[in-house]
Amino acid sequence: MFSLFKVRKASTEGIAIQGQQGSRLLPEQLLTEAFILSDLFDIGELAALELLLAGENQQPHFPGLSRGLVAVLLYWDGKLCVANSLRSLIQSRHGKTFTLELSGELVALTTRFTDELMSQGLTRRLLTLVSEINVTREFERLQKERGLGNEKHRKEVSDLIKECRQALADCLFAWTCQSPLGKDDTLALVAHLETVTVEADGSLDSVNLALVMALLYCLDVSFLEQGTEDREDLLQALPLLTEKQYVSAVHSRLVDGRPWKLPGLQAVCRLAWALALHALSQLPQGSALAEFTEADEALADQALLGGVFLFMTEGMLGCEGFTHDEFYTRRLHSLITDFLALMPMKVKQLRNRADEDARLVHMSLQMGSEPPSSLRKDLDHLMILIGEFYSKDPFGLELALEFWCHTESLQHTSLQGSYLGMAMQRPPHKQVVLSKFVRQMGDLLPPTLYIPYLRMLKGLANGPQCAHYCFSLLKTNGAPHGDNMQVTGSPVSWEHFFHSLMLYHENLRRDLPNADATHYRLPPIRGITQRELDGLTSFLQLLCTIITWSENARLALCEHPQWTPAVVMLGLLQCSVQPVLKGELLLCLAAFGKSPEIAASLWQSLEYTQILQTVRAPGQKQAAGIEVELNEIESSCEEYPLTRAFCQLISTLVESALPVNLGAGLRAPGFQPYLTFLRDAVFLPFPTRAYRRAAEKWEVADAVLEVFHKLLRDYEPQPSDFVQETVELQGEQVLAHKPPGHSLMFHLLNDSPTLTLCLSLLEEGVRQLDTYSLFPGKKQLESAVLHCLCLLDLALQKEVVFMDLLRESQASLIVSPLEQLLQGVSAQSRRADHIVNIARYLYHSSSNPEAAFQSAKILQRIARYPNIQNRLVGDFTHDQTVSDKLMAGFVECLDNEGAEEGLEKGDDSEPAKKEARIRHETQIHILNLLITSLELKTPNLALYLLGYEVKKPINSTNLQDAGVLGCPRSCLHAILSLLQRGSERRSGPVLTSQAPHLAELCYQVIYQLCVCSDTSGPTMRYLRTSQDFLFTHLQHLPFILPGDEISALSQMSWLMKTAAIELRVTSLNRQRSHTQRLLNLLLDDQPRTQHAGNHYDTHTHLRRKLLSVLDAINFSQDVPELLQLDFFERTQIEQVIANCEHVNEHGHTVCNVKLLHRVLVAEVNALQGMAAIGQRPLLMEEVNSILQQVVERNRVRRSLSAKRHALQSWRGLVETLLTACPADLIPADDRQIIIRDLLLDLHDKVLSEDSAGELMPIVAGAVFTLTAHLSQSVLSEQQQGAGLEGGSSSGFASIANSALHLILRKLLDFILCTGGGFQRLRAHLYGALLYYLQIAQKPEEPDTLQQAGKSMWERLTAPEDGFSKLQRENLAIIESYGTALMEVVCRDACDGHEIGRMLALAVLDRILSIDRQSQWLLYVCNSGYLRVLVESLRQDDTALQTLLSPQPPLLKPLYIYESKMALLTRVAKTGQGAVELLRCGLVSQLVECQVFDMVPDSDSHRVFGQRDPSGFIPSPLDRYRQILLPALRLFQVILTSTTTHHQQGATQVLQWLIVHADTIQGLLRCQELSMGALQELSLLTGIISKTALPGALEGQDVNSAALPEFQGHISRFQRQCLSLLGRLAGSERERLLKQAEIAAPGDPAERREEMEVAMQQVCANIMEYCQTLLLQSSAQAQFSICLFSPSVNEPASRDGHTDLALPSALYSRVPSLGLVLFLLKNSAADFFRFHQSHRQALGKLQSLEQLPPEELKECLSPNPSLCPVCSYVIETCLFVMWRHLEYYLLYCTPTDPKDSLMPGASAYRSRLTDDSFGRALGLSRVSQQDLEQLQSDMGAGFGEALQRKLLEVEGLYSQVRSRYTFIQALVRRIRGLLLTYFRNT
Repeated sequence: MFSLFKVRKASTEGIAIQGQQGSRLLPEQLLTEAFILSDLFDIGELAALELLLAGENQQPHFPGLSRGLVAVLLYWDGKLCVANSLRSLIQSRHGKTFTLELSGELVALTTRFTDELMSQGLTRRLLTLVSEINVTREFERLQKERGLGNEKHRKEVSDLIKECRQALADCLFAWTCQSPLGKDDTLALVAHLETVTVEADGSLDSVNLALVMALLYCLDVSFLEQGTEDREDLLQALPLLTEKQYVSAVHSRLVDGRPWKLPGLQAVCRLAWALALHALSQLPQGSALAEFTEADEALADQALLGGVFLFMTEGMLGCEGFTHDEFYTRRLHSLITDFLALMPMKVKQLRNRADEDARLVHMSLQMGSEPPSSLRKDLDHLMILIGEFYSKDPFGLELALEFWCHTESLQHTSLQGSYLGMAMQRPPHKQVVLSKFVRQMGDLLPPTLYIPYLRMLKGLANGPQCAHYCFSLLKTNGAPHGDNMQVTGSPVSWEHFFHSLMLYHENLRRDLPNADATHYRLPPIRGITQRELDGLTSFLQLLCTIITWSENARLALCEHPQWTPAVVMLGLLQCSVQPVLKGELLLCLAAFGKSPEIAASLWQSLEYTQILQTVRAPGQKQAAGIEVELNEIESSCEEYPLTRAFCQLISTLVESALPVNLGAGLRAPGFQPYLTFLRDAVFLPFPTRAYRRAAEKWEVADAVLEVFHKLLRDYEPQPSDFVQETVELQGEQVLAHKPPGHSLMFHLLNDSPTLTLCLSLLEEGVRQLDTYSLFPGKKQLESAVLHCLCLLDLALQKEVVFMDLLRESQASLIVSPLEQLLQGVSAQSRRADHIVNIARYLYHSSSNPEAAFQSAKILQRIARYPNIQNRLVGDFTHDQTVSDKLMAGFVECLDNEGAEEGLEKGDDSEPAKKEARIRHETQIHILNLLITSLELKTPNLALYLLGYEVKKPINSTNLQDAGVLGCPRSCLHAILSLLQRGSERRSGPVLTSQAPHLAELCYQVIYQLCVCSDTSGPTMRYLRTSQDFLFTHLQHLPFILPGDEISALSQMSWLMKTAAIELRVTSLNRQRSHTQRLLNLLLDDQPRTQHAGNHYDTHTHLRRKLLSVLDAINFSQDVPELLQLDFFERTQIEQVIANCEHVNEHGHTVCNVKLLHRVLVAEVNALQGMAAIGQRPLLMEEVNSILQQVVERNRVRRSLSAKRHALQSWRGLVETLLTACPADLIPADDRQIIIRDLLLDLHDKVLSEDSAGELMPIVAGAVFTLTAHLSQSVLSEQQQGAGLEGGSSSGFASIANSALHLILRKLLDFILCTGGGFQRLRAHLYGALLYYLQIAQKPEEPDTLQQAGKSMWERLTAPEDGFSKLQRENLAIIESYGTALMEVVCRDACDGHEIGRMLALAVLDRILSIDRQSQWLLYVCNSGYLRVLVESLRQDDTALQTLLSPQPPLLKPLYIYESKMALLTRVAKTGQGAVELLRCGLVSQLVECQVFDMVPDSDSHRVFGQRDPSGFIPSPLDRYRQILLPALRLFQVILTSTTTHHQQGATQVLQWLIVHADTIQGLLRCQELSMGALQELSLLTGIISKTALPGALEGQDVNSAALPEFQGHISRFQRQCLSLLGRLAGSERERLLKQAEIAAPGDPAERREEMEVAMQQVCANIMEYCQTLLLQSSAQAQFSICLFSPSVNEPASRDGHTDLALPSALYSRVPSLGLVLFLLKNSAADFFRFHQSHRQALGKLQSLEQLPPEELKECLSPNPSLCPVCSYVIETCLFVMWRHLEYYLLYCTPTDPKDSLMPGASAYRSRLTDDSFGRALGLSRVSQQDLEQLQSDMGAGFGEALQRKLLEVEGLYSQVRSRYTFIQALVRRIRGLLLTYFRNT
């Protein structure tokens, strides 16, 4: 009452719900439904409310049902669970019949508990419930309250109620199996059975059968015979022996004359009690019960009077549930055998009475009267019972063996007796008695017992051993001599039977009229009577059973020379006998046809006898044979035994052997006539025929479709099938038939009647299944539907090859792909719903797992075609009801808990195992369907099934848990629930270990959803928020599955890939907490305290999750041994294996084992001769060993592939973790330690001896990435000021030097262990080595001007810093590897893959730069590698020339060339190296290169059209500069390094300049001075300044004829340099700088600065050149040449005109000294400008240490290289000015002297006309006025202000750099010169 009140107020006040906080208001409607449920099931209101809420919660699992209907299901399901639990408890009791193999304690506990229940009246309660629970009554109540939904709901409720009753009855049965019931309970059970009735078919229902069997076990004492160890305990517990009242009460109840509702059931109980009493009388304790045991005979008689055997046959065996329990079978077996063994007199009475009855019947027949009606048929019924009982053996017990005794063992003791398959010395008494019963019953057998006896033998022959014994019995029963045709033996013998058959054949054959007669329609003249027909039928059935089980019997009978059963049976088939008999004959032939040897001859006999007419005789008017029988006799009778049997015969023969030349000689050979008959006469008309038995319609369809299925299954399309061949027949050419599979394929790939009927059959099948009702032939319909689905699946599987071959053959057949035909419109529904109909079978997976499996298979095949996907989504979502059903079907298949992985296909002996395997494979196919579809464009089937929007943008999907916001349960929910099962436990997800392959596919689906841009957002959001999926699963890594390493690796691969995406996405979205949580999980090596409950020691170190996963990848791989072959040739076998290889759906190259097997067997079969036949077993053995080897190879490949995949995923995760995650989430010191651990572990695994080479490339890639990150981490830590100055003892940064050294050693070991191959792999390792060496490379410090203050001594005596120390130690380690490492690196640098060569060259470059001892340089030089590199430049020339074509080519040669030049430049930086390069002919190689002369056109309009749009490929001009500049830099380095051999180097370089003079001069004259051009000029002028000197050719081996030309080139270089100086120092300077600012894409100031540096560099080089020329011409001014004219006019550039403004035309080609003065002033001004800005920037930097990088960038100092360049230009300008002024003002004689006071004037006048001077300067005369003007202008220009400036430059910069005061001295001298001249004049 209180609960009622509480529930009533729940809508206003709320109600507290268990598991939820607070109270919850519930809607009124819900409460109303709860009250209805409460009344309906008679439960409390609160309980009803909870049930309803549970229904609401579970609603997503039951699509289409309301919460009330779900609650009804849950109510009965709950009841069933309670009943099942009780049954399990009772089954676990200690008892006499079976054991569950549980521990003793547990058994004692359950026994105690169930005993308590029994003492409280369990039996009566169970019987009451069984009586009360009634499906009809419950349905009426539910119907009244609208508690029943659709057909499926009704079926499920009905099944639950029935199962509930069954479970309750089973509880009682299980109890009595283990221990007997007490007296009251037994009597209650008997009382219940008294009222039991039978079903409509006369059998008990399965519940009552269980109760009957319970009573039979109660009355069972046969277990005492077994003599088990606990026999005494069981005897004590047996109330039959211990309680006299028990026996008395039961006895009086059973003997009581009151009739039961079922007399037969009463008779069974009486018989059981009689046998129990008889058994008790044999026991010593039984003497006390003598008063009861004496009544056993009378009880047995009563039982016989009650028709006990008939009831057992019809009432018990007829029950469908009888074969479901092994212990029913065992109990009934003991009942039958006990009766025969314990009551032999009763059996004898039965036989005597049967003989008497037979005589009466015989007399009646003689007299022509009816036989008496009072005849009893107990023995008939007993025999039929035995026959029926033993003919079904679902558990393979072969209990009938107890009826057979080996004949010899009866005479003398031997080891051949058999009792239940056990070898014993002599068979037990019971077995002997039973065996005698079988034999004696056959002796003098009266005709009335003939058929029952045969039926009994048929049952007892059921099983391989039993069949053999029965065959022997019939053989020994026969006549002693086969040649005696007068049969004297038993009528139950082979002799008698086959002799009779032959006689029938003889008689009936005489009646055969000619072929045209219509004898089929006439009754037979001398036919077979009904009794004979029954007898023949029975014997044929017995024969069929024996030869089905025993192959020996088949061969023995078939090969018997006199009986020839096949011939006689085929003969009879041609005679006029009833179709039923013909059907039996055909079934017998089918049984014979199971042996391939017999099948081959049967085909020929079948063709010869023309049972199916395949050859029409000339002039024959109409068909004959089976076709007529079908159309005229069977159709009119509406029964089709003959057709069904014929289909079965063909089905068997097709499976055993299908001869290609069937019918050769009489017709076109082949199977085609049979196929045509089956298709056109049987299959296509079957729906329209009439059937007396409704089920037979589907039996016919099933039989014929089975044949089609087998034919198509065994068909492999061959090219020969598509060639139209002819055969010669009686002198004519007729078309040959194609294989039957080809014909079926053709019909299935066309819109043919066959395909239409198959599809309509599927539609009919699903329509019938949707009714959820039983109907006749349901099983056969399901089987026919299954064959149809198999046909479609096979056609889809083979159509690709079929259509490819058809296309290649260019035959005139027209076919369409089946997947397109399936999109056609159905004739019945007028809709294109064929594929939907196929998919609807998934909805019936619980009742039809095989159909669901085939359906999933077909859908997976169809889903591969992208063009169908869109259409499929439309079809599936068109009708909402169908759509919900389809979704529910897919989900139900995935959710199925009955699925089980790891069961082999051959292990289908147990139906449960087969079903579990099929359910599992269905799941696999559905997941593969999802995976395939997800790879195709959207919308696709997978997105619909996984619950994504298909009618809106996919990324707008909002995934929810099932049931939330009306979201239905989708495949995604099913997949996640599969994976999440057990994930909360420590052991991890259950699926990963129980169904590894399934788990792997589930993880793959989730990865694909996460990786696809459309689905990634919704999926990852849902997984993160609703499921916490990734964290939950990653914490269980690594998955270790000892039996299935491949699946475990694949699971981890997909999971790690998904985790990498999650890390990337959360990092991008700045979801730091998510990222941090995952990082901690993967990287932590400290136990986390928040895992409550586990008290770890805080000092212990855990293995990092990432390293544990790496540990789980086993780098070693067992490789199968080489084949040991005796017969086959190994090379040929390997070739065949290679030909059978293909790439499977996972991308693995594997060998098709089935195809290989076919090829090898065909090869064996092709061998001829006796020797080959004799060796066949050995050959087949070798074929098997080859196949096993190939299977092992496939496994190894799959294993390696899985390891590669796992390693790649691991690498991807590590790289994402280090690259994409915010750096601050992993502190720098931790990051370095983590990378160290990962690197060392990786190296340890890959360097182990048995490591697989296939994994090395991935490891190398990971090592490269990790080393790069290590280098980056260390460098960033140094930049943040982790003091390295002192080179601390622990080493460098956070990672110790020892760890770095270990990494280096392992890296070098890895490089060396790769040997000669693996060059691409080493490219990664070289990259890693470069990154590693970069760690010890001291960063270049900015030139702060203050550092110059340190003296050279201070620098030399400074302590060794961390960088130098590490570098020195690194070098020591590298050198410890000696020449082996040098050899590998040098070899890779010279040859192989381009990237590998570039990186090897870079490694060489780096090592040479740190190798102070020049060990590597010596090796490179001495081993000839340097010469190879130098000589390869000439070979590169052609490739480089192609690079300059306008079309963007491959840039590989350019990169290789740049790498080579960089290395050669590094070599040239040491004097020794430079000399070696010259000796190798480096310059001469470059002289021969023509690429330097191919300067591309710099016309910007033309270049613009060819520019690469991506900006990656440079323009042709830029490419040219990339070729030229490295060469120029190399020359410059050589010229700098070769101090002692300078002359030799300079001459060679000069030769290069002269050979390419046109190009060089073109570059010097360049009009458009871009940044690139200035870089060229900077390097060129630097080289010219060191080489193009007048004395350069002196003493060199130069042809005297060429000498003037060379000198002309040199003077041309001089003039061009001076004119270039005029442009850059004066006229064009400002214009170029402005141009640079305008063109700059980024920072104009930066661009201007770069230009200024380049111009200054060019000016510095030219001024150095001038200085060198002046010094080289003479050490004294009066003999030196003059390069500048005596004019001080500065360039006028304000208006932008280029004008040197020299005073007279004389000097037009010669620059003036004014240019030098202008350059001097500009350089001084530039110096101060640069110096000032540099200072300011440094000041800012020092005060802004804490600024973020963006602001710091603004404060960076300008290019520090400008100050030294300006300083150098100032010095050279001053020197040149001083030498010129000294000459002009002191030694030059004017052409018009005012006086000759100057001493030596005449001597110097001659110099003006000197040829060399004239050539050098282009001047012929200098006037006095010019000199005076020079002095005055120079005095004005070189004034005090400028001098002060120059001295200040020296004070600020030059003096700090060196102790010489060069500027001061020159300024003083110039000033002195000007004053002296002024005074003189």
